[in-house]
Amino acid sequence: MSALAPQNPVSHVDPKKLEAIRRKYAEEAEKRLRPEGSAQFQPLNEASEDRLHSLLDDPWADHARLNARPSPFRVTKHTRFFVLGAGFGGLLYAINLIESGVATADKIRIVDAAGGFGGTWYWHRYPGLHCDLESYCYLPLLEETGYIPTKKYAPAAEIRRYAELIASRWKLNDKTLFRSDVQSVQWSDDKELWNIRLSERRGPGEPVIKQEIQAQYVYLAAGVLTKPQVPKIPGLLSYKGDIFHTSRWNYDVTGGSQEDQTLDNLRDKRVAIVGTAATAIGAVPTLAKFTKELFVVQRTPAYVKERGQQDTDPETFKATVARKKGWQFERQISLNRHMTNAILPGQPNLVNDGWTDMPAYSAVMGSPAHGIVSPSQEDQALRATWFHALDLPHMEGVRSRVSSIVKDEATAEKLKPWYPSWCKRPTFSDEYLQAFNEPHVHLLDTNGKGPSHATERGIVVAGEEYPVDVIIFSTGYSVTGGRTGGSPAERVGIEVLGRNGVSMDDKWRRNGAATLHGYLTNEFPNLFFSGTSQGTITGNNVFMLGLIARHVTYIISEAEGRVGAGQRAIVEVTREAEERHSLENFYISKFET
Repeated sequence: MSALAPQNPVSHVDPKKLEAIRRKYAEEAEKRLRPEGSAQFQPLNEASEDRLHSLLDDPWADHARLNARPSPFRVTKHTRFFVLGAGFGGLLYAINLIESGVATADKIRIVDAAGGFGGTWYWHRYPGLHCDLESYCYLPLLEETGYIPTKKYAPAAEIRRYAELIASRWKLNDKTLFRSDVQSVQWSDDKELWNIRLSERRGPGEPVIKQEIQAQYVYLAAGVLTKPQVPKIPGLLSYKGDIFHTSRWNYDVTGGSQEDQTLDNLRDKRVAIVGTAATAIGAVPTLAKFTKELFVVQRTPAYVKERGQQDTDPETFKATVARKKGWQFERQISLNRHMTNAILPGQPNLVNDGWTDMPAYSAVMGSPAHGIVSPSQEDQALRATWFHALDLPHMEGVRSRVSSIVKDEATAEKLKPWYPSWCKRPTFSDEYLQAFNEPHVHLLDTNGKGPSHATERGIVVAGEEYPVDVIIFSTGYSVTGGRTGGSPAERVGIEVLGRNGVSMDDKWRRNGAATLHGYLTNEFPNLFFSGTSQGTITGNNVFMLGLIARHVTYIISEAEGRVGAGQRAIVEVTREAEERHSLENFYISKFET
C-alpha cells in the first residue's frame, strides 16, 4: 500500500466528475454548519447541572491506595522541574531530562488531574479501544525498554500499562502527584522562580489539600483534547435513564471492565450512542454484541478504513521490525514521510498500512513536496484542485468498501463519507461497518442535524421518539479558541502570569499565537509547552511529543552550560524572534481547501 503521488493527479481524473464530487462535498458540509458553531455543545467542566458535571468524575482512581502514598512534596515545596501532565508528553519530557543528564529524577515533579499515568489512555477505557496507529511506531522508547507490543495496534489497557512501565523504569512513580488541579502558575521577577498553586483531591469525604510550589522550570504537557462535551439537546435533563460520556465509560451501567469487555448488563437494554467519530468506531462493535437493541445516532458518517489487526510474533518482530539499532526512529520517520507525501526515491514503506496509502492527507499536515502556495486566488484554486484530484480515487475506494460490507443499500448510502480524506482524522476498523448487518443495530442518520430533543423515555430524531434505557455520548471534546484563541494556558485550563504579571490569555487575546517553534513565548521565562500552534504536526502525536521533549531539553542543556556552575539559567525567547517565527508560519500556511 505505497502512497506515491502522481506528478499531476489532475490529468488522471475526469474534470466533470471531480467538479461534481466537490459540489457534493460542499452540499454535505453545508448541512452540518450551524450559526452557533461550537456553542451547540456543553463542555462538561462548565456545566452547572450536577447530572452533567458529574460525568467528569474519575471512576478509576484508587483513593485508598493513593492516599497511602507519601506526597512528592512532603520534604520540600521547591523543585527544579515542574511538569503538568503524566501522559506520554510529560513522561517523555521528564525522561529526556534524565537521559540527557540535565536532571536526575529527584529534581523532577509531575502533577496530573488523573489518578494514574497515561493521559488520554488513563481516562479512555471504553470497549474496543485500540491505538489507531501501528504500536511499533506509536509506543515510545520501545528500543530503550525492549518491550514488544502484543498486537500491531495495541489495545488501550496495554498502552496504559506501558505508560506505567516507563514511569517505573525511570523512577518517576514517587515523583508524581495525582488527582491534583493546578490553579495558577505565576512568575516571580524577584526570585526568578515560578509559583504554582494546586489542589489535591483525595476522594469522597476527604478534605482538599492546597499547596504552593516553587519551580525553576515549568512544562505544560496536559494535552489538547481534555474537556469532554455533550450536545445541548433540549430536554436531556428530563431523560430518566442512564447517561455517560465515553471518556468516563461507566462499567457499573454496562457490566464488564476494560480487561473483560463482557457487557452483560446490556443484554436486555435498548442503548443509544450519540456520535460516530473515532470513539464510536471502537465501541459500537462491542455494544452490538451485547445490547438488545442499539441505535447509532449519526450526524456525519465516519471515514472508515480496514484495520488489519494482527498479533505480534516476537521472533518475527525481532527479525523484521527491531532488526537494527535505531529501528524505531527510522520506522517513525518512514510513517511520517508517507503521511506527508514526502517519500524519498527508493525509500521503503516500512509500516505499509492504511495511514501510508492516502497521500492527500498531507493537505492537513503539510509537505515539503508541495512547496509554498502563493496567496493568489488562482494558485489557491489550482492547489485545491490538485489535492482533490489526488484524493478522489482513494475516497471512492473508501465509499465502495461501505457498499461491499453493509448489506442494506439505504443504510450503506447513509454510512458513506462525502468529504475529502483530510477533513477528519481517518478511522480504522474490521468490525464497525459489519455491525450494521445485525438486525438489532439501527442507524439513526440525522442528515447533519443531530437529535432534535430528548424525552423522559429517550431521544427524538426526525420527529420519531426512540425509547432507550441508556444514552452514551461519543461526542468528543471542546476545542479551545473562543476566549483567547487557544493560548497554552487556556488549553490546560489554568492561569499563567509571566513577567510583570502579564497574563498569557491576555497576550494571546491581543496578539494571537506568538511563539518560537511553538514551544515557548516572550515574557514567560523558563516555561515551555507542547501543542500544534506554530509548531509541528503529525498523525503520530506521541512521536511529535518526543521530538518536542528532545528540543526543549536541548535548549535547557545549552542554557545551563552557558551560564556555568552555580548560576541560574533564564531561558526566554526575544519578542523579535517570536515575531519572525509567527510571520514565517503565516507565510507558509496560506492554503485553503
